[in-house]
Amino acid sequence: MATRNGTLSDVSELGTVKLVTWAGLLNGDSGTEAQWCDYADRCIQVTGTFGTGGSLTLQGSNDGTNWGALADPQGNALTFTATKLEQALELPRYVRPIVTAGDGTTSLTCTILMRRGFK
Repeated sequence: MATRNGTLSDVSELGTVKLVTWAGLLNGDSGTEAQWCDYADRCIQVTGTFGTGGSLTLQGSNDGTNWGALADPQGNALTFTATKLEQALELPRYVRPIVTAGDGTTSLTCTILMRRGFK
């Protein structure tokens, strides 16, 4: 059960689009928190080897201490058990991935593309 550092990169010429990536997430691991409250559009992708029962949940927090599962626009918890792309409904101050189940082969990567609105 480790806390994996995320990597933040700018993927636009104007500084309006960021990509945060947490790689090598194993069963019981969580990612360091990323701030995403400046970004109205967010696209989450989870890839990798889920193993037997592997599951990654995207969590949010406004204080960096108390965490809860985020939901997709339909109100379903953002819990990934297979590779897919999703959007998030809530806009907390912080976000992090956490691997809540899996086996010895579970190794996941969570990426979030975040686009800042234009003023």
